[in-house]
Order: sequence, then C-alpha cells, then structure tokens
Amino acid sequence: MKALVLALLFLFIAANEAKVFQKCELASLLKRNGMDGYSGVKLGDWICMAYHKSRYNSRAVGPPNTDGSRDYGIFQINSRYWCNNNQGPTTNGCNKPCSAFINDDITDDIVCAKRIVRDPQGMNAWVGWKNNCKDRNLSKWTRGCNL
Repeated sequence: MKALVLALLFLFIAANEAKVFQKCELASLLKRNGMDGYSGVKLGDWICMAYHKSRYNSRAVGPPNTDGSRDYGIFQINSRYWCNNNQGPTTNGCNKPCSAFINDDITDDIVCAKRIVRDPQGMNAWVGWKNNCKDRNLSKWTRGCNL
C-alpha cells in the first residue's frame, strides 16, 4: 500500500512539472504553427524572446509587475492587456484566462502571441525581446535545428 501511495504521489508530481522545451523542439513547433515570418517576425526572434522571457518554460508565471499585472506562459503574456487572471483590470485582448497559458499545450499561447504581434507595438510589446534580441544577429537561435 505504501508503495502504491508513493507511486501515485510521484506520478502527480511528475504530471505537474512544467514542460521546458529544448530550443530546436520549440523552433520546430513554432515553424509548424506558422510563426516564421508571421507579421514580418522571423523564427529567431520568437525563440530568442521565449528564452529571455521564460527560458522555454511552458508554465512560467512572472512576479508582479509595477502595475500589479503578471506575465504567463512560454511567451509571458501579460494579464493587464492580453489575458484575465481575475486579479485586476484587463483588456483581455486574447479573450482567454491567463491559466490557459500555463500548461504544456502552447497552441493557445501561439494564437495569442500572433495577436499581440499584430498590435502597433509588435515585438516591442515584450521588453525581454527589445532588450536582448532586437537589432541583433539571431542566427544562433535556430542554428543546428534542421528546420
């Protein structure tokens, strides 16, 4: 009985661990979902941004921002503008609860990221991209991925 309880506990813990993508795994998934060149944004930009925002962690939740909002998921989607975390004002531009962005299926994260990048700010909506990826050679982010 003790072994069964321990086995179930281990499975529960394993099931709740975040999916942390490998660089090329994420690049391939984003390419399959039409992110390379979407709204003029190259795949290297997306991979660089995701690394600097979440370290490719599908369940990342950022600390509170100065306005009280938080950032969710692999692309760190902000609750003030793009999703609803029921903890403050939001425009909920992606019409999703923020909890939708902290699971291993990043399909809805991709849809929302595409929505964000169509906004006038484009990739500048992500400070992590602006500070670490903008106007840089991003070839290293897809090198060796056989895309």
